[in-house]
Amino acid sequence: MIMNTRKLFPACGIFLAAFLMISCQWDYEPVYYDSFAYDLRGTWVSNDPSVYYGELEIDFNRITIVGYSESQTTFGEDDIIRPFKGFTKGAALKGYSENEIIYIEDAGLLQEGIPYTYYTAGNYPYDEFIRFNFGGRIETLQKLR
Repeated sequence: MIMNTRKLFPACGIFLAAFLMISCQWDYEPVYYDSFAYDLRGTWVSNDPSVYYGELEIDFNRITIVGYSESQTTFGEDDIIRPFKGFTKGAALKGYSENEIIYIEDAGLLQEGIPYTYYTAGNYPYDEFIRFNFGGRIETLQKLR
């Protein structure tokens, strides 16, 4: 009986070592599909509200767009440059980000992705910004702390 135990311990040790070597080589990174990147989560406001003013509230997998209404478009100006044109305002919409593109589901349909650039400026605590391009007009939003 003692002899079998002495053979069992080295066999278990070899098995455990092999298991650890294999599992440690696995490059596992948790991915949460259908969610916004962590850096995007929070409240964002227009950095230059002189033309359009709006706010984004981004949560794990929801985005609420406030402002950016039709009444903000100057008479005679092309409405295609209005940020988030055509999206339901004031309601939490499903969405996610992937490869610096925001996807929003509105009226049950996944809308065309909106490319963005996220960047920081200044010293810690950093000012955080998101930059969008709507019809050739740059819209920059700053994250509220």
